[in-house]
Amino acid sequence: MKKTSTRLADGRELIYYDSRDDTVRDAVDRRPLDRTVTTSEVRRDPLLGDAVAIASHRQGRIYHPPADECPLCPSEGDRLSEIPDSSYDVAVFENRFPSLAGDSGRCEVVCFTSNHDASFADLTEEQAALVLEAWTDRTAELSHLPAVEQVFCFENRGAEIGVTLGHPHGQIYAYPFTTPRTALMLRSLAAHKEATGGENLFDAVLERELADERVVLETEHWVAFVPFSAHWPYEVHLYPRRRVPDLLGLDEDARTEFPKVYLELLRRFDRIFGEGEPPTPYISAWHQAPFGTLEEFDGVVREDFALHLELFTIRRTSGKLKFLAGSESGMNVFINDVPPETAAQRLREVASS
Repeated sequence: MKKTSTRLADGRELIYYDSRDDTVRDAVDRRPLDRTVTTSEVRRDPLLGDAVAIASHRQGRIYHPPADECPLCPSEGDRLSEIPDSSYDVAVFENRFPSLAGDSGRCEVVCFTSNHDASFADLTEEQAALVLEAWTDRTAELSHLPAVEQVFCFENRGAEIGVTLGHPHGQIYAYPFTTPRTALMLRSLAAHKEATGGENLFDAVLERELADERVVLETEHWVAFVPFSAHWPYEVHLYPRRRVPDLLGLDEDARTEFPKVYLELLRRFDRIFGEGEPPTPYISAWHQAPFGTLEEFDGVVREDFALHLELFTIRRTSGKLKFLAGSESGMNVFINDVPPETAAQRLREVASS
C-alpha cells in the first residue's frame, strides 16, 4: 500500500491509499474554496449523562446531487470534485460539513472506490483489503490527536438509512469522549469481570454463540452470528476469534481472511429479501476500545475490550422498514419483529454457492 497526503483548496487534508507503490498523486484542487468554517459544539445532557453534537453548519451540506455532480467521483475536465485526481483506489478526506471539528473531534469521509455505481459488496478482495488498511491507518493517526478519545469507522448505505450521497463511501468519527454505547459495554464488562472473578464478558458471549444456532458464518479467524438479543430485524456481529481491542491489533492472518468474510456477509444481506428487491439498506459499524483512560470502569483495561463489527438493516421484510417509534425512540427499548434464530437461518440459506 502507498499512502499520499495532500491538501484541498480550503486546507482540509486528503489522503490517497493506493495498491501500487509506484502510483503518483500530484493533482491540485483547482476549486475556488474559502476556508471551511464550522460551528460544532458538544453539549452534555445532565440527566442522561450523554453527549449531543450541535452542528448547525451541516444544514447546508450537499443533498442527493445528480450522478454527474457527485462530489466523491474523481475530477474530470471542468467538473471538479473533492477528489482532484482523475482516478483513485481509496481516498479519505476531512468532511467539509463535519459533525465534530477542532476541540470537538474530527470527521472524515472514506471513498471505497472511484466507481460511482458500485457498492462495497462489488469490490474485489484486494480492494476490500485496501479499505481495511485505510481504516487501520486512520485509526492509528486519529488516536494521536489530543482531542480524540475514540475512533469509529462506519458505513451507512441506502436512502432509507439517510444517506445523501449515492457514491460508495463510509465515514470515520473521532470523538473527544467515550461514546455512550461503548460506555455501556465497558460497564457490563467491569461488572461481569468482578462477578466471575476475572472472566471476560466478550469471550463468554462468543463462546455461547458458537455453541448455539445463530452462527451465520465461521472461518479459521472470524465468527459471524446473529446475537441472542438482536435489536434489528437482520443483525450480524462479526468477531475475530482472537480478542484484540482495535483494528491495529489484528494479526496478518485475520487481515488476510477478512475481505472474503466481510464481502460474503454483505452479499448475503443483498439476497435475504429475494430477487428483484432493491439493495438492502444497512449500517456497518466497527466497535473499538477507546484510547482514553478507563479509570471509571473499575478493573477494565483496553485489552479487555473486543474489536467487533456490527452489521444491520432497518428493512424487516420486503417493502417494509423497522421504524424507531415510541418504545425505541422514547425509552430505548427495542422491539424486534424477526426472531434472531430465524434471521440466522435465512442468512445461512442465502450463502454463496
